[in-house]
Amino acid sequence: MSAYWIAVASAEHVRRGRKDGFMQVNHSKAAPLRRVKPGDGIVYYSPTTILREKDGLQAFTAIGTVREGEPYQGEMGGGFTPFRRDVEWATAEEAPIKPLLERLDFTAGKSNWGYQMRFGLFEITDHDFRLIAEAMGAETQGAVS
Repeated sequence: MSAYWIAVASAEHVRRGRKDGFMQVNHSKAAPLRRVKPGDGIVYYSPTTILREKDGLQAFTAIGTVREGEPYQGEMGGGFTPFRRDVEWATAEEAPIKPLLERLDFTAGKSNWGYQMRFGLFEITDHDFRLIAEAMGAETQGAVS
């Protein structure tokens, strides 16, 4: 993998993408998805279970590898055609972020660790990707290497 990313979305939305093998970010915009390349590792962080609900989930909810191909528009009905990328999702469990805060490069020593989450997609280190994969019990073959 050449790069590693965290994408942010509600767990409900992430679960839909896992089921159908795709990812969407930043309210389904194409530009952020062009930064992500085939072979890159992707982790979803979900602050909540359902969009605009404040249930305090704060967990990593999916992990995988971006598949070959370019961003494309999917059909959601009602004329909504969000941009997506295909992802090979790993078998993994959801994992809370709080036990990892002092060990992740992007959060260690930061009281406002959630600040960069507001961007919806940001690059992380190999160390962070592997630490999150371990916390999620992600399979080490196939989708996550």
